[in-house]
Amino acid sequence: MVPVPGNPASGFRISGLPDCRSPREPAGAPSPVLYSPGALFSWVELQAMAADGVLTRLSQRGYLPPGAASTPQLRARAAACTIPPPIRQRVVAGRMTAAWIYGCAGEPDRMALLVDATRRVSSLRATRGCSFHEVRLGPFDVVSLGGLMVSSPLRTAVDIALHVDPERALPALGAMLAAPELGVKLKLLIRAVEATPRLPYKKAALDKLAALPSGPERDRLHG
Repeated sequence: MVPVPGNPASGFRISGLPDCRSPREPAGAPSPVLYSPGALFSWVELQAMAADGVLTRLSQRGYLPPGAASTPQLRARAAACTIPPPIRQRVVAGRMTAAWIYGCAGEPDRMALLVDATRRVSSLRATRGCSFHEVRLGPFDVVSLGGLMVSSPLRTAVDIALHVDPERALPALGAMLAAPELGVKLKLLIRAVEATPRLPYKKAALDKLAALPSGPERDRLHG
């Protein structure tokens, strides 16, 4: 008999992953359970349970009980499952990975991880399934979600405009601008890109932003 996920009597526990509860939620609020391959279940077993309807797939390596709503905190926890614990506190999920965590893009094939220029990145490059980008991070460029450091919405949008091809960047940027809870405004985003040091792809980034709908047109497209 397979225990029912989420049932305390079943003995399910997810080790190494913090509570995803929002600071606004009361202390007694139940926290959705996230399952990933490990000592309890293998990837094959989780896939089999998903096929039987016992679990629903959240990400490449993350599964939820049926009916559990996906949230940025849960997606951040799922992303953390793909990052080896020894380096998890040394990296920041960014670019399209952060856009996925915020619910503004699909899950990328590889986790895009930012590493502050003050840290050594050479020892991380052998990590599979991740791409590393050495950057400079300011005090307001990083937030904590689900126990994982993630680039802030504005920093994420700036990086996507600068470093991601238009085919993927424009839908993600449009979704971020249309999400009021993220607080990303087009004028602010343009100013942030203009304020970056001279880069060979800075003009291309501004061209991407110029192609984005704004105001009523954006509301119509995303409404």
